[in-house]
Amino acid sequence: MVSVLAGGSAVALARRLERLTPDQRAAATAEPGPILCVAPAGSGKTTTLIARVCWLIGSGRAAPEEVTAVTFNKRAADELAARLATALREIVDPAPTVRIRTFHALAREILRDRGRPVEPLVDRFEVLRSVRPDADPAELGRLDTAISRLKLDLAVTAQQVAADPDAGPTARAFVDYERAVAATGGLDFDDLLVRVLDLLDADDPPGRAALARWRERCGHLLVDEAQDLDRSQLRLALLLAAPANRVFLVGDDDQSIYGWRLADVRRLLSLAETALPGLRRVDLVTNFRCPAPVIERSVRLVEHNAERFAKTILARDGASGRLLLARSNGDDVDRIEGVIRSWPDDGASRAVLARTNRELVPAAMAAVRLGLPFAAANLELPAESAIVDELLAAAAGGETGPLLGRLARAGVPSALEGAGATDRREAVRAIRAAMLGWAVPFRDLAAFAASIEATRAAITGLRREAAALTLATAHATKGLEFDHVAVIGLEAGRFPSARSIADSPDPARALEEERRLAYVAWTRARRSLTLLFDPGAPSRFLLEAFDPDELALVPTGD
Repeated sequence: MVSVLAGGSAVALARRLERLTPDQRAAATAEPGPILCVAPAGSGKTTTLIARVCWLIGSGRAAPEEVTAVTFNKRAADELAARLATALREIVDPAPTVRIRTFHALAREILRDRGRPVEPLVDRFEVLRSVRPDADPAELGRLDTAISRLKLDLAVTAQQVAADPDAGPTARAFVDYERAVAATGGLDFDDLLVRVLDLLDADDPPGRAALARWRERCGHLLVDEAQDLDRSQLRLALLLAAPANRVFLVGDDDQSIYGWRLADVRRLLSLAETALPGLRRVDLVTNFRCPAPVIERSVRLVEHNAERFAKTILARDGASGRLLLARSNGDDVDRIEGVIRSWPDDGASRAVLARTNRELVPAAMAAVRLGLPFAAANLELPAESAIVDELLAAAAGGETGPLLGRLARAGVPSALEGAGATDRREAVRAIRAAMLGWAVPFRDLAAFAASIEATRAAITGLRREAAALTLATAHATKGLEFDHVAVIGLEAGRFPSARSIADSPDPARALEEERRLAYVAWTRARRSLTLLFDPGAPSRFLLEAFDPDELALVPTGD
């Protein structure tokens, strides 16, 4: 126990706690022990985390060097560190330093502290390409996930897999990959967690000393985004928190959307039974972000899930704003342009969200047509693809006749063989289809090529990292918020993704994760939410969240 702050510092702490709502204050000041803070979208979880650290230190329950906060990614860690430094400075000047890390950064620090090697860190995809040169990007992605599952979920080694005479191709690829990494003398990102758990679990003097040292430094452990933890991350957190278990986990089962990153909502739901007996649950109940209609329909949607906590989610007092149903079976670019035009010209932040990057292409084209600057990380538009240049060159290669016919017959030999052939064929087909639609008004290839160059120049001029309009997938906007949000592609087969559900070994659970993803997308909106759909084929999520008369369903073409 450290001394309690006095005078102005105590007053500053009291004022910070007074600014919290009753539910936030109850969570921030809950007596140390195993605690799960269930924090729905927009409920002020970061504010509550900061207040809890201030209360632990300011009330004398913890010294700063005993407090560690662990976040899911570096962006969250940087935000928490900046806001916490400001908050602590109000109570103690100079502000004490509190350890805030991602799981991988914490693992790296523990390993380095004990003199264990933590570099060089290899690029997994580079190594995978070296051991599986014929694999296309999709296959490399599947191998990436499989390797993480073997290491972090199943905790198996390459030696164990190599000893299995019935090992399949994925298992053999894992063995080849691990041998290639070992040959570099380095390790990969997952190895940081694997090696730190090996160290802390070891029943030997170095392991016991490391565990004791880091349990002191994590005497009060705060874990953000607990619903997104994989098995190894949760194991590390619980190992460091034991035996006192002064651990404060913050999470929301309704926002567990990273199953493909080995998260499993059942870990959060079963914590009290499987890992933390005596776990106390405190709930934040107010969504301060969204308009009341958005909260009402988002909750109505996600309540169809079986794997979730029963909870209350309320709108703040006076939570004004709009939820608009945009019914249209027209061209994607036209109808997205219509939504963008419907937003007020108020300088507010805006976002068009979709299930996949590919579905954002029409949104980008609508922004180009309107001359609106936009931010769209990791989105390549058809006009920007090098395949366009290859198709143009092939169409110009000596053949004569109508432009559309020449484009339709243009061959791209590099698409037919070699690494990534399957993915590349699909990309060529998609780009060719886009070009055929684009080329209709043009009589000759030169005019069409000039239009492509003009479009490329326009895209380059409008792409801006800090633009008011963001185009993003629902996954990419977790933790973000915007004044005006449009969610597009809410049609059957698109959102929820028919492919993701069909490819899943457990379609029912995959559907629930898709539903949580829609909930996350809808709850990014601060002032207005527009849901764009074809009334002839509405998403089942719309049918779950709205009554048929509200959707005004009509056959396609009416």
